[in-house]
Amino acid sequence: MYWRVFVGEVNLSGGISRVLIMSGAVLIAAGVIVRFGLGHLPGDIIIRRDNFTLYIPLGSMLIISAVITLVMSFFRR
Repeated sequence: MYWRVFVGEVNLSGGISRVLIMSGAVLIAAGVIVRFGLGHLPGDIIIRRDNFTLYIPLGSMLIISAVITLVMSFFRR
C-alpha cells in the first residue's frame, strides 16, 4: 500500500506492520503476566511499614527481560 505524501510516496507495508505485530504481542504478554500474577516471585522485594509499602520486582523483571530478549532475537532473524 502506498500513500502519497507532500514530498513523495511512503511504503507502509514493511516496517509499520512489524511494529504493530510486536506491540500487540507485548500487550498480550503484559496481560497474561498481570492476570496470572508473575509479580510474586522469590526474587521480588516487598517492604511494608505502617502506611508505606515499597515493592521492587527484581525476579519478575529478570524473567520479563529474558523473554523480551528471546522474542526480539527471534524477530531479528
